[in-house]
Amino acid sequence: MVLGGAAVGLTGGFFGGGGGMLCVPLLDKFLKVETKRAHATAMLAIMPMSIAAVVTYFLKGHFELWDTLTTGLGVLAGGLVGALLLKKLNSFVVAVIFAVLMLGAGVRLTFF
Repeated sequence: MVLGGAAVGLTGGFFGGGGGMLCVPLLDKFLKVETKRAHATAMLAIMPMSIAAVVTYFLKGHFELWDTLTTGLGVLAGGLVGALLLKKLNSFVVAVIFAVLMLGAGVRLTFF
């Protein structure tokens, strides 16, 4: 799992996101963590990587204040709504939504 965590951190730090796309399946399939708990755990596990990446990007000058503030408001609102929905939906529905999003991301990256 340490190697899996390193892959999650490398992916998120390098691409600015996407660590959860690796973290959730690692928790779900390899550690047998219940689907909804895997999603919630991934969010907390990704937080230190996000903080480290933000500090590094900031120190290197790769930072736009206005873009960060405006996008950050959307991320905050979406995160709150997503957490509330995760609590209400059953694990199967959450897994299907996650699979559809992963498939859509893969198709977009492949063809567009």
